[in-house]
This record gives sequence, structure tokens and C-alpha cells, in this order.
Amino acid sequence: MVGLLMVAYTSSFIDRQIMSLLVEPIRADLGISDTQFSLLAGLAFSIFYSVMGLPLGWVADRMSRRMLIIVGMVAWSLMTALCGLATSFLALFIMRMGVGIGEAALSPAAYSLISDHFPPERRARAISAYAMGPYLGSGLALIIGGQVIEATTHLGQVTLPVVGTLEPWQLVFFAVGLPGIPIALLFLLVREPLRRGLAPQGSDTALLPFIGARRRLFLLLFLGFSVFGIAGISYLVWIPAVFIRVHGWSAGDIGVAYGLILLCTSVPGVYLGGWISDRLLARGRVDAPVLVAIGTMLALVPLVLVTPLLPDARGVLVSLAVVSLLFGMLNGLPGTSLQSVVPNQLRGQIVAAYFLIGTMMSLGIGPSLVAAVSDHVLGGPGKIGVALAIVGAVATLASALMLQASRAGYRDAVAVARAWR
Repeated sequence: MVGLLMVAYTSSFIDRQIMSLLVEPIRADLGISDTQFSLLAGLAFSIFYSVMGLPLGWVADRMSRRMLIIVGMVAWSLMTALCGLATSFLALFIMRMGVGIGEAALSPAAYSLISDHFPPERRARAISAYAMGPYLGSGLALIIGGQVIEATTHLGQVTLPVVGTLEPWQLVFFAVGLPGIPIALLFLLVREPLRRGLAPQGSDTALLPFIGARRRLFLLLFLGFSVFGIAGISYLVWIPAVFIRVHGWSAGDIGVAYGLILLCTSVPGVYLGGWISDRLLARGRVDAPVLVAIGTMLALVPLVLVTPLLPDARGVLVSLAVVSLLFGMLNGLPGTSLQSVVPNQLRGQIVAAYFLIGTMMSLGIGPSLVAAVSDHVLGGPGKIGVALAIVGAVATLASALMLQASRAGYRDAVAVARAWR
């Protein structure tokens, strides 16, 4: 089950990350700026991904999580393919919103399924295995997508039956979108586990009152992990542009190099973060996922500041590998932290609430903030690396400080949650 969920998550991030390699052809064909492109890569997807997560999280807490994933995955795969038919900024914006609606179904259902299958002392590793999906998807998108872009560019325009004449970048969306449909059908093989960790009958399990009674804790957790997402997503979106604009690399070259870095460092890093968290939990550190997140963020601050500014491309790659390992270590920790302090009746909804804030901040603000600093403060596209360094370092440090402030309240909340059966 975890393996299939990871494949689904991987597929979703292939659909998302492919945009970062299509910056230049989309800008040229549609006549848009970096800021407009950042809206396509960020806000267009994130606004509906975030808003639809709450009602779909409610469905995940009450109905078949398996069927919810199947419907959502078919929807986002079709909408990704339809991005290949867009001929204007508005049309592509609308299609990206559709992708966001479909993908909003996955994580609330996935985290709930995993939490019912695994006890707390093994949960961080299981969730981290699922959370490898973003980096697997991003890495494969960069490697395979870069090569597909190179191949389709040589082909030039292609005319297909019914669809008509397509530019090379439009073909890429068909290539990455349609394979998600057969993957979705494999979820017919997944069984629904019994729901565990239910709060006693008569307890207040409505989402907003539950969060409201613990508002300081959830505010710090949500914002701490979400602000960090600004740094993580900004790197995924803009590092390819740094290599293309500053170091003169082609999309295919940076796609292979960055993709291999993500696969070789971020993917094992995700599991490493979960493994360390489980080991600390076994030793009695009930705030283990938050503690691991804080330490990793503090180690990242100087690295995210320096990496885009290094003058030699090889030096950037080496530093980027370390950054990507640490980014990976953090990827499974938000879900692990939240699943440990809510009853089963809220597991899907709490993930959706976190993604509402996290996605709007990371995807909705991150790429656009970097682009705005580059375009309007630093003087243009050539300064994208400086903008990325500034935004990444400030966001990472602020996140570590907020999570540190949450630790006492988090320990108290875990103690309460352990009484639920």
C-alpha cells in the first residue's frame, strides 16, 4: 500500500515539476514574464489544491479513501494532459487549477491510510516512504522531462489527429499526464484498514473547535513547516533557471544533473529523516519529529544562502546535493508531527488544513516572491540566484524559530493523543 501511494505521489510531482523545465518555451510562445510564469507554477495550482483539500479531507475521514484517490488521480492526469492544449496564459492557468483540484485528494487519504496501518513508533518511516514521492517525481521529471524536451524540440511542431498542431512543450504535458490513469486503477488492489486512534464518543472532533482549543500549537506547527516550504519549492522551481541563465546550461543538461541529485540525495534523505525521528521516539523523545526538523533547518540556513551564489557550476552542484539531502530529511516530518496529535476522525482534515496553509505559502508565495525580488528589486532575470538565496535563507531560519517555540505544547498534545484507541 505504501509503495503504491509513493508511486501516486511520484506521478503527481512529475506533473508539477515539469513546469520548471518549460520556463523558456512557455514564456516565448505565450509572451509572458517571469512573474506570470511563477503564477502558472505556483498560484494557479496551489489555490484550488489548497481550498479543495478541506472538503476532500472530510471525505477521507468518513468514506472510502481508496476510491477518493482513484477519482482524484484520474482527474489530475487528464488535466495535466489538457495543459498541452493551452494556447494562452489564461487557458494554461485554468488547466493548472484543474490539476490542483485532482491532486488535493491524495495526501489527506494517504496519511490517514498509513496512520491506520502503522503504530506510532514505525509511523515516521512509513510516512517518509510515502513522502519520497515528491523527490522521486521531481527527479524523474527533471531527468526524463529534460530529455523529452530535447527530443521534442528537434522534432519541431507536430500535428496530431483531432488535437491539431502542437509545439514541443505542449507534447510534454501529454507524455507526463496520461500514464497516471493506469496507475490510479491499481488502487483497486488496496484494502481499507480499520480506523484506529479514535477519540472517545462525545469528544469534540470538529476540525475548527479542535484546532481553536490548541491554537498556539497548530499556528506554530502550520506556519513553521509552511514557511520552510517557501524555500523548498523555490529551489525546485528556480534552480534550473539559475543554471540556464547564469551558467549557460541547457534544459536537458540541468534536468539530468538536478534530477540525479534529487534521486540520489533527497530520496534517501526523506527516509533518513523518518528513521532518525523513529529512533528518537523509541528513546523517549516524544517531540522527535519536531526536534529533527529544527536541527535540519538550522543546518540548512547557511547552505541555502550560499548555494545559488557560487561562481562555479560544479561547486553549485556539490552544495546543491547537500541542500537536497537536508530538504529531503524534512519532507515526511510535517505529516508525522500532525498525525501524532489528532484523533482518527481528523487525520485527513488536519493534513488538508496544513496543506491549505502550506501550499498557499510555498507554491502560492514562494516562486512569485523569488521572481518579484529578482524582477523588481535586483534588476532582472540575471539576478534570479541572488533572489533565491535571500528568500531561502530568511524562510528557513524563521521556520526553525517557530518550531522551537512549539515544542512544549507539542509534547503535551502527544501525551493526550496516546490515550486514544
